Amino acid sequence: MGGGFASLGADLAARAAAGLYRGRRVLEGPQATTVRVDGRELLAFCSNDYLGLANDPRVIGALQQGAARYGAGSGASHLVSGHSRAHHELEDALAEFTGRPRALLFSGGYAANLGVISALLGRGDAVFQDRLNHASLLDGGLLSGARLQRFLHNDAASLEARLARSPARRKLVAVDGVFSMDGDEAPLAALAAASARHGALLYVDDAHGFGVLGERGAGTLEKQGMGSAAVPLLMATLGKALGVAGAFVAGSEELIETLIQFARTYIYTTAMPPALAVAAAASLRIVREEPWRRAHLQELIGRFRAGANALGLQLLPSQTAIQPLLLGDAATALRWSEQLLARGLLVPAIRPPTVPRGQSRLRVTLSAAHSVVEVERLLQALADIAGA
Repeated sequence: MGGGFASLGADLAARAAAGLYRGRRVLEGPQATTVRVDGRELLAFCSNDYLGLANDPRVIGALQQGAARYGAGSGASHLVSGHSRAHHELEDALAEFTGRPRALLFSGGYAANLGVISALLGRGDAVFQDRLNHASLLDGGLLSGARLQRFLHNDAASLEARLARSPARRKLVAVDGVFSMDGDEAPLAALAAASARHGALLYVDDAHGFGVLGERGAGTLEKQGMGSAAVPLLMATLGKALGVAGAFVAGSEELIETLIQFARTYIYTTAMPPALAVAAAASLRIVREEPWRRAHLQELIGRFRAGANALGLQLLPSQTAIQPLLLGDAATALRWSEQLLARGLLVPAIRPPTVPRGQSRLRVTLSAAHSVVEVERLLQALADIAGA
């Protein structure tokens, strides 16, 4: 390959030498606590299937019924001829569940974040983001043309100082509800108060809280007692706790209509298959009707944290299904991951650039589908590695 692309091979070699090269594993069956990967049966602690719904027979049955009724694909964008009754009913159900007038489906969380921020902001505006925000939020800010400012992690005073200095026409504050690599929650009340004082709109990406947190499973906002007045715009995904695929944004009539008219990632993409909308609606019903899943997950989180602390392992202060075990350098994280794999456990190492240098970790994720015995097996394996 010529020109400036001649260095691609060297770039790949450098990444491998730094212990940062990434590879794909081939899953040979459905998501479950025990999965078959590359020909091996492994106990997995790395899925975002927090409620164990990705392989639930009721969700699978709904997907099959949806495909029988609507076919395999939507065939067009929502604004041409791809918006089906299944999409419409799911949007209504999500709006009702989140306590907002409207909801709008997107093909995924990344597309939603790009679309929302670029639809609401442009040159002369400003977007304020937590330093640990997901890449999709950061990319949305860059794509919008607005001035991107990053404040200290979960620090409302840092946000307020930046808001106070900004002369921007429109100000948008964008944060994760639950941070995907650290597992901690954003302090929404303090962020909402700072936003309100400076005329900013608060936008929360609750991909990792929706379905899991709150008494009803409505997410981080429900758990923290935050309504639509404080958080006017909410995004959450359907491919984590709900076990399907896609995402939605919920807000006022005016905000949702604005996205329909101006969000390019909504306008110019094929609608998600209607069968997925039928499956997601089935998952949402299970979230409503089976609170035991969240209760069991919380029990597992408590057991894992207590066991890891007893071993002297360095966990980050997360009370969610995401339990990061901080190990420091990339080589150590890789070594621990490989030693777990040798013991039949799948827990990937998370390394830069996903996390800052010096903060490589094992990202343990727990699911309501896990048993107490399986969590104890993971703790025993960690004890063996730590004591070796």
